[in-house]
Amino acid sequence: MSDRSERYEVLLSGSGGQGIILAGVIVAEAGIAHDLKVVQTASYGPESRGGASHSEVILSGTDIDYPAVTKPDFVIALTQEAADKFAHLARPRGNVLLDTTWVEKLPQNIQANMASFPLTEEASNRFGKPLVANIIALGYFAEHNPLLGADELLQAIIRRVPSHYRELNEHAFAYGRELADQA
Repeated sequence: MSDRSERYEVLLSGSGGQGIILAGVIVAEAGIAHDLKVVQTASYGPESRGGASHSEVILSGTDIDYPAVTKPDFVIALTQEAADKFAHLARPRGNVLLDTTWVEKLPQNIQANMASFPLTEEASNRFGKPLVANIIALGYFAEHNPLLGADELLQAIIRRVPSHYRELNEHAFAYGRELADQA
């Protein structure tokens, strides 16, 4: 989809504490900076850490008439529960990104392009911070979506993360973009 007037749906999912909500806000802010119409929603369990959470982002060049993701073009799942619940919803020829640190059983019969990497493990080993797995995922997303470029996403990350974590997040984002080249 390169036509800005079409609706593009993103579903980010995992558990509390993985930065899923932040990642959704970053995608939404990047869309706004790119002059797109944007709807962003978030849902999380009663626990602040460890409970299921997901964020939905809709991007469009025209008004968004229905504010919920119905057939995501891109799904990011950072836990087994998230993969089981959301991966099969991806639009055919869409994209699904899985974190195999936590997703041990890969979904079957997915018609979307599926990529899997140990994102949390790589975040921990390479950067000493497992919490940047969400930013690595956004780097991958930057290379596999038709509307938002890496510059818009990186600027949104810089606006959202604390300044003392800026360099760490820039490196994590760049690493995610490198992973996209391997897929």
